[in-house]
Amino acid sequence: VFWYQQPPRNGLKLVVSCSTWSHNSYEDGFSEAKFEVKRESTDYTVMTIKNLTLKDEATYFCAASDH
Repeated sequence: VFWYQQPPRNGLKLVVSCSTWSHNSYEDGFSEAKFEVKRESTDYTVMTIKNLTLKDEATYFCAASDH
């Protein structure tokens, strides 16, 4: 599963990628302290953004692959 952030008038930025067999992998500038991802099953995942500020204003997307 991949989580992306798209700030207003900007392109997509990858926040984190996660899988059932490895730890979450955060991109530079993003951390688990701010963007917590929980994957409780193979078909259900949630990203929680903690301590929201105006800098967090964006559209967030998730993408998944079934293979």
